[in-house]
Amino acid sequence: MYLGARENVKSTIDKSSMVLKNCARDLANCNVMEKPHILALKPGDKSGIHSAFAPIIEKHFTIISNDEFIKDKQRWADKVQAVFVWCAVPEVNRDLLQALPNLKAVINGGVGVDHLDIPLISSFGVKVTNTPNVVNNATADLGMTLLQASARKVIQGYKTVISPDITEYLQSEIGYDISGATLGIIGMGRIGYQVAKRAKGFDMKILYHNRNRRKEEEEKAVGAHYCETMDDLLRESDFVMLVVDLSPQTHRLIGKRELSLMKRTATLINISRGLVVDQDALVEALGTGLIHAAALDVTYPERLPRDHPLLKLDNVLIVPHMGTHTYQTTQALVERMVANALAILNGQPPLDEVKASK
Repeated sequence: MYLGARENVKSTIDKSSMVLKNCARDLANCNVMEKPHILALKPGDKSGIHSAFAPIIEKHFTIISNDEFIKDKQRWADKVQAVFVWCAVPEVNRDLLQALPNLKAVINGGVGVDHLDIPLISSFGVKVTNTPNVVNNATADLGMTLLQASARKVIQGYKTVISPDITEYLQSEIGYDISGATLGIIGMGRIGYQVAKRAKGFDMKILYHNRNRRKEEEEKAVGAHYCETMDDLLRESDFVMLVVDLSPQTHRLIGKRELSLMKRTATLINISRGLVVDQDALVEALGTGLIHAAALDVTYPERLPRDHPLLKLDNVLIVPHMGTHTYQTTQALVERMVANALAILNGQPPLDEVKASK
């Protein structure tokens, strides 16, 4: 079922590898004695790229850590040619752009670039790239994991098993069937379509709402039915999964009114961005039983304050924005970042340029 998806990822990795080889060769032919310098969080730091993948970057670049740069901007400012952004850090603002006169590229790890001011960065003559496609499967996998874990109350069951106070298993841990249930996907892009492929394997009825309707053959391939209005999808779905980019149009896309349209037995799954959901309205809906449950890979802020009401509810499952956190996907993602950076520094078109909207 996933052969096509795996081939797409393999094709993306192959393209990255080819760019890496060509750019490395061209830079060597130019007798570049010193590796280009990039600004990034130190690999292994709390929000940085995992240390296991540092050699992929260090093979081609000298990493100037964010802390090093802050301590001695004068020393490093002229050297930095690219900024690697991971988990929205470092923040690429006007002050940073003005401090880096030789900056050519801002390389984002991940698809979403809502944390980057693309028009501002572009105004400095700096190119921006992201990493689409390589994250599709891992993110879709986590979406289905959250759906299953929430529906079958896996976390509650685990807590029951390990609790020293429990002497017998409780019927209160009864969950909901996934097979045969209706999944509504809001946002049928690259990741949303991979979610639909997986849901088809569970014999789920698949509804979707998107800005643009998919081709008929694509709908048939996964058994998906298009809903012209999001309201219809919300009313009919047992599980609603959010897979949209964050934009002015999707900011708080799901609020009090939308939650009130959902079934009382329905579960909301968010693998997009925290700000797509009005969290205050979600807390109220979960607390009053307006909807059954929520499973979230994203919140706002991240991480939530320890006294946040979402953390006190038994019918919400939250994980720390880990949709792409697998070894295979992270390696492919880092390789893609390096390939994009090398292409730009070598005067070639990057694989994944993100341009300012007109």
